[in-house]
Amino acid sequence: MAQERLFTEEKLKELGMRTVDRLEQSIDTGNTEEAKKLARLMYREFLAMHDLLIDWIAALLTFIKKNYGDKELYDALDASVGAWLEPAAKLYEGQDAKRRLKLAAGGMRGHLQPIKIIEDDEKFIIMMEPCGSGGRLILDNKYEPPAGFAKVKEPQAMTYWRKDCPIYCAHCALQEILSIRWSGVPWMVMIPPDKLGEQPCQFLLYKDPSKVPDEYCKRFERKT
Repeated sequence: MAQERLFTEEKLKELGMRTVDRLEQSIDTGNTEEAKKLARLMYREFLAMHDLLIDWIAALLTFIKKNYGDKELYDALDASVGAWLEPAAKLYEGQDAKRRLKLAAGGMRGHLQPIKIIEDDEKFIIMMEPCGSGGRLILDNKYEPPAGFAKVKEPQAMTYWRKDCPIYCAHCALQEILSIRWSGVPWMVMIPPDKLGEQPCQFLLYKDPSKVPDEYCKRFERKT
């Protein structure tokens, strides 16, 4: 006996559409309430996938550290961060300060959290409040069971010379280390707070990259 269909052909087609296309259709037809619902739906869809990938990355880095060690973890971060940072860094080359800020803000908005931007004479200070990536993992207790993601225990360059660094957060240092390797200066300077996750990290984007203080360019050098 044939079972009753659960969806019409029209509904199946709708389920297969990109939410952004449905959102644009609602705007074009003047259905603002439906457009608002679809905008929130699209946000939830993006956030669910974003958080899944953050968990995946942290779990993969944890596997590398636990099975191979800190050196191999560093090498994995060097290769994987470099794979996306190098083409991204090229977008910044030759751009003025206004354009570089717009690019940086756009990238951080991809974490789907509010950002705060402060400007002074020499730089912009960008903060996610709250952090939508590494901070979210900390606030969600993902470094405790059952997830139990690893921390990098020993102070070293990829932990900003701090101990017990949450493993996902180590990629921030690699962004600076790699850009210093390529251009002599970090593309953006990250200042980690005393309480990661509970306080926002500060990202310093200097209007003139040549004016980045020397201390930030040398802080990853091996300490004796």
